[in-house]
This record gives sequence, structure tokens and C-alpha cells, in this order.
Amino acid sequence: MTTAFLIGRIVFALYWLVAAYDHLFKSDSLVGYTASKGVKSAKFAVIGTGVLLLLGGLSILLGLYVKIGIVLLVIFLIGVSFKMHAFWKETEPMARMGDRINFTKNMALAGALLMLLAIPLPWALSISINW
Repeated sequence: MTTAFLIGRIVFALYWLVAAYDHLFKSDSLVGYTASKGVKSAKFAVIGTGVLLLLGGLSILLGLYVKIGIVLLVIFLIGVSFKMHAFWKETEPMARMGDRINFTKNMALAGALLMLLAIPLPWALSISINW
């Protein structure tokens, strides 16, 4: 089970780290989309959420300050979901469907992150500094 948990943890962390990379190093397209959703200071928001993604992803990957990393990722998901994927406000059917898919995916990810809090710390094969 330790091997399965480690593989799952790596895959899960890579999801967040790839998103962080996009936010931090390929932010131009994300900034335009963010601005189109009415976010003021879109560049700052994209970079700021990239930092949340990076710290949270590294936390999951390394097993370092896991509770803090989970909180950062849940904050990201809640903020992004309700601002960027508010499908109930969308009138165009395809955009509404896309936002609904992303909103529900994000809520499922938030649930999965919260379940990780039930796993005793330190996690196997982790840096053992945890809060």
C-alpha cells in the first residue's frame, strides 16, 4: 500500500504542479481569461494562484507541511470555482456546460484534499516536518 500511496501522491501532486507551471510561466492566456471573468488585477490573481498551486503541490509531493498545503489548495479551489466557473451565471449552453464540469471537478478535488487530512502524519516516504 505504501507504493500505491506514493504513486498516487506523485500523480496527484503533478496535477497541481503542472497547473502552477502554467500559472507562473504561461500566464498570458490565463490572464486574458481571468480578466474576461471580471477579475480585477488579473495578472496578480493568476500569479498569486500559481503560488498557491506550487506550494500546495510541493506539499503533497514531499509530504511537507501537508495540512498547510491542503488548506492552500482548498482556498485556491473555492476561490477559482465560485469566481471563474460560476456556471449558474452563464447563459451560453456550451460555456455553461464547461463551467459546470470545471466547478464540479474542483469540488471533487476539494473533497479529495479534505479526505487526505484523515491520513495520519507523517506520510510514508515524506519529509517529516508537519503541522
